[in-house]
Amino acid sequence: MKHSEKIYNIEKHKARWGWFFVTPALVFFAVFSLYPMLNALYNTFFNVKLLSLKKPDFVGFNNYIYILTSPDFWASMKSTVIFTLLSFIPLTIFSFVFGLIIATRKHGVKLIELLIYSPAILSSVVAALTWLILFDPRGIANSLVNTIASTPGVDHQWLTNPMKLYISTAMIYFWKYIGYFSIIVVTGIAKIPTSVIEAATIDGANAKQTIFRIIMPLLKPTTVMVSIVAMLNCMKSFSTQYLFTQRGAPNAPLNVLTLNIYQTAMRDRNISRACVMSFILFFIMMLLTVIRMKASKDNG
Repeated sequence: MKHSEKIYNIEKHKARWGWFFVTPALVFFAVFSLYPMLNALYNTFFNVKLLSLKKPDFVGFNNYIYILTSPDFWASMKSTVIFTLLSFIPLTIFSFVFGLIIATRKHGVKLIELLIYSPAILSSVVAALTWLILFDPRGIANSLVNTIASTPGVDHQWLTNPMKLYISTAMIYFWKYIGYFSIIVVTGIAKIPTSVIEAATIDGANAKQTIFRIIMPLLKPTTVMVSIVAMLNCMKSFSTQYLFTQRGAPNAPLNVLTLNIYQTAMRDRNISRACVMSFILFFIMMLLTVIRMKASKDNG
């Protein structure tokens, strides 16, 4: 009895220290994350204006009705979907391609890692500004296309043509984050027991069979994580679209939901409607995450 009481006291003492170390993180989360989220949800039911000293009026679900019936909102949804698909799909596929290359090569691995991971350490603003220079009519992108196509002096309108704007912004996002996701894949491959791959090789499996029948199934947790994080990050993209519009690019193809939220809050000074769009984006991201995780479990 005394022994069990001693164990209970030790566990109780450890639990107190656990709460001691966790409490600061919980306080920071409550102050800087939970409270702003709850306050934003509260604001969706009122007519809150930026810099206005007037007491906001209660409007119920009018803000939700306005946003869900707004053509501008659905245009932003379209831009978000197009950008997400153009960047998310290549990111997911090529992160595994580069991850496999890095994990299986014996020579030049450090150079490959340096080349693909270097952009990830740049801020989104620096990355966007760098590519703005490249996509300038006098920049490298135009010159390269003109050299290949033998069309000297032609402006290929990387910053004005809607479809090329979709492609260029997706290209920037791919360039910046492909190294980050490739390293995650490399880490996942490193966790696969070498004995499993060696056994498959002894049984006569070739490289293709080893990749698709051994490595890929064992990488399923990594696949799920990479696909979810890449998808969510693409849906939250803001800096590139904002900087492109500030440099004169047309707003319509770049007006993703995050940019629309910013413009509604800062330009139109309507905090409530911006909060509504934020919660719609949050709900969509949560829904897609649950669907992806459920699909992975069903296929498992």
